[in-house]
Amino acid sequence: MNRPASFEPLFKWSSLATGLVTASLLLAGCTSSKAVSAAPPPPTVEVVPVTQQDVAIPSEWVATLDGFVNAEIQPRVSGYLIKQNYKEGSVVRKGEVLFEIDPRPFKAALDQAKAQQAQAEAQLGKAKLDVERDTPLAQEKAIAQSQLDNEIQAELGAKASVAAAKANVEQAALNLEFTRVTSLVDGVAGIAQAQIGNLVSPGSVLTSVSQMDPIKAYFTVSENDYMDFHRRYGTEEQVAQARKNASLELLLGDGTIYEHKGSISFADREVNPSTGAIRIAGLFPNPGNLLRPSGVARRMMFGFYVDV
Repeated sequence: MNRPASFEPLFKWSSLATGLVTASLLLAGCTSSKAVSAAPPPPTVEVVPVTQQDVAIPSEWVATLDGFVNAEIQPRVSGYLIKQNYKEGSVVRKGEVLFEIDPRPFKAALDQAKAQQAQAEAQLGKAKLDVERDTPLAQEKAIAQSQLDNEIQAELGAKASVAAAKANVEQAALNLEFTRVTSLVDGVAGIAQAQIGNLVSPGSVLTSVSQMDPIKAYFTVSENDYMDFHRRYGTEEQVAQARKNASLELLLGDGTIYEHKGSISFADREVNPSTGAIRIAGLFPNPGNLLRPSGVARRMMFGFYVDV
């Protein structure tokens, strides 16, 4: 459509004004919408009831492992080792024969003791016969009373000789039995400290046997911590119950937590005067003997409980 030239500017201004009005209305609508959506929701208030409960107070120490029982196996007689009956590192039972000492000298000593006993019993028999025969003669004054008295004393001496001979036989039999060196406890036997053919004596240590289930874990606490623990609970019964409730954990050398919890067994009888610390023993179940004596746990975690 052809418009006159004089109307062109007016048409342009009219179109521009219409666009500005439309844009203003759109902006106003957006602003109003944002203002409505930006209103914050009402706050949510959570209410938790206040209750009294036990809260663990953890502490950490370095722990050293030790067998529940560590028995040094020593011979009771001197002699030459002729046999080792156990495998090093294996589980052995109480009374199981671990080593054997040459028994021949001890068997000879036992035979000699038995012969001496037989000789003493023969002398006792003769002394009894003398007393039985001469007693009526002395009563009839056929022999001197002093002769009968000497025979009675000889009989008493013969009885004492028989008793001593029996004791020698028992000792010789024990020595022969001691040539079989046995384990004193159930546990794991260590490396043999003597070889076949060595001359051993009662002062020699042949090996050690450790009972390791449960296993002990020793750790030290300061005297102040020890006293604070006791004062917190007051009576000995409460302290014993707190020890029973305490939970022990071991952080092993590979960085893992040992799967079995431990408990406090006892506290040492004295405080170390040089360090001012007291040693505590914990007990841990040790099925399969995974933990071994002299092992060091990187950390012992100890938690006892208090009321809050």
